[in-house]
Amino acid sequence: MDKEHSLRENMLALVLGSALVSLGVIFFNKVGLLTGGTAGLAIFLTKVSDFSFGQIFFALNLPFYVLSVTRMGWRFTLNTFVAVSIVSLAVDHLHHVIEIARIEPIYAALLGGGLIGMGMLVIFRHKMSLGGFNILALFLQDRYGIRAGKVQMALDCTIVVMSLFIVDITLILLSIGGAIATNLILAMNHKPGRYQPQAA
Repeated sequence: MDKEHSLRENMLALVLGSALVSLGVIFFNKVGLLTGGTAGLAIFLTKVSDFSFGQIFFALNLPFYVLSVTRMGWRFTLNTFVAVSIVSLAVDHLHHVIEIARIEPIYAALLGGGLIGMGMLVIFRHKMSLGGFNILALFLQDRYGIRAGKVQMALDCTIVVMSLFIVDITLILLSIGGAIATNLILAMNHKPGRYQPQAA
């Protein structure tokens, strides 16, 4: 049985996990790559609307909190709300503290995907998520034993394929590589029976 994390450990995981995900998304945005899940859908919608990533990402997650409260409990939902809020604000405002002049697309895909995967893993293991499809993936793992990484990978690849209509095929292929890097980390490291969120 895993020992309960302390408040300090959870707060550190919340900040660190959200920071890693935010940086990965920024790498993707820099070279025009896409990712999956609600973050990927948010990036997709920024390309066809005037709203920022943070605004769209925050709004897309709102409906999923109902499932989160019902199945995962208030603690999980509150942690997730804070994590989503941090990522939304960070992606929109990190340009004030970091500026990336140039990055090769292949490197951005692999490193960005790895950063997102590691950030999500940290967040998952401390009974929180990044909302949206993360909540659905964790729910299916908790309820039916289906690995969260596999569910997330299927959803991610679907989102990336949707982007064929607006993004160059080379960037699509790189985006798929990034999505695979993200979800291989989750599939290998986040398995049923480890750090599962408990209903309140």
